Amino acid sequence: MAIIQDPDLLNQGTEVIFNTTNKTVQLLIAGNLSVAGVVMQALYSFTKEEWKTDSNLIKFTFPFVAITPEQFEFVNGWTPADTTTINLIRNAGFAIKNNDGTSAEEYAGIITLGSIGSSDQCYYIQQIGGSSSNFTYTGPVNKVIKIYGDASHGNVNYRSYLKIFVREQGKTYADSDLVGIGATTLTYQAYRFPLTNQVDAKVTHNDVTVDAYGVTMTNYVTPQNRSIGGTNYQFSTIINGNNHSLEEIYQAVQSLLRKATDIDSGAGTSIGKTANLLLSFVGDTLVTQTGVYVDNILNADVNRIEFYDNSGTKRVFPFITSGTISFNSNLVTDGHAIYKMYYSDNFGSSSAALVLDNSNNPIQGSITSSSASFTYNYDGNTGGGGAGIDKNVTVVAIGLGTAQYVVAQGVITRSNQNSISLVSALERNYANS
Repeated sequence: MAIIQDPDLLNQGTEVIFNTTNKTVQLLIAGNLSVAGVVMQALYSFTKEEWKTDSNLIKFTFPFVAITPEQFEFVNGWTPADTTTINLIRNAGFAIKNNDGTSAEEYAGIITLGSIGSSDQCYYIQQIGGSSSNFTYTGPVNKVIKIYGDASHGNVNYRSYLKIFVREQGKTYADSDLVGIGATTLTYQAYRFPLTNQVDAKVTHNDVTVDAYGVTMTNYVTPQNRSIGGTNYQFSTIINGNNHSLEEIYQAVQSLLRKATDIDSGAGTSIGKTANLLLSFVGDTLVTQTGVYVDNILNADVNRIEFYDNSGTKRVFPFITSGTISFNSNLVTDGHAIYKMYYSDNFGSSSAALVLDNSNNPIQGSITSSSASFTYNYDGNTGGGGAGIDKNVTVVAIGLGTAQYVVAQGVITRSNQNSISLVSALERNYANS
């Protein structure tokens, strides 16, 4: 059933009970009222109609003061009858007033804006580092929460902080707080927080699988230096990717961020489900939150990650090109075949220079399979005419028994799909007995 917004759908003795002895207003899940609840303006309007027409009720002071359609007060000694009643109030906040006009209790109405799955559990914290509480019902939130209680009503004051979350396995994560809605303090009215989630295409494995990857997170009081492109930058949170792909690292971190336990591998404490988000994907690029660095990633992934250091500045590795050299069967089956890659500018002379890969090792080797992969520091390697430009290269190969000498020209571009093919003619005349 839908939220009740029409007071004509409420009936005294069925959905609403006024107890004039105890001065309580009680809402019952009965008749037209379901767990979807009732808009408080409708409850207020219904109460006015009942006080006008009921010859007994009008003898008692009225229960409410309406400040706005979304802000109300229980006055004259009246209170909600129970927790169920409080949990059924929608689209408003309210206060329970003492006889002197001060607040005994205050409740803020929390409403989420955006799409959230009907079975997804939203939750919240009311102080930094505090424990989390689930909202009473799953799905989009429209619920009051207690933000104040005087000395006789819990002695709590949560007016200055609220952060709400939705984190479900296989879906994108979201959170929202007072800063996000332009508020500094809460009072007993309705507040609307943007909060939405959707299927996360990057999550393809369950928690059991990704927890076994050995990916960890550590927060540091003293910023840690990490070298990017030969320059050190400072980060306060270090993720150990444990030599997994970016997608695997992301999934493992997302699993950590739903745990109700300490996920900090260091001396600090960080409860997973209320910790700040650490990573996100933009297309196929992994993007870190400010101050987060990822150690031990695959070489093939260095071009797909953007780091934001403690200053909030984006840092990226120099572009590392990758490619493949393909060999025909004469080279593969030779048993003695080798290949070497040179810069083309001096090839054919004694000063010809071998091309160095991203680890500063010559791109060369024995031919044992149909292809060999290579990496190249496109932005940093100055060989062959300067850094950050396409490089003309010459690749040679030679075998003994089945492969003749072969030369192929190629270009290393700012791409991960560089391809050079070596097709050697069949050797028919080599002999060495």
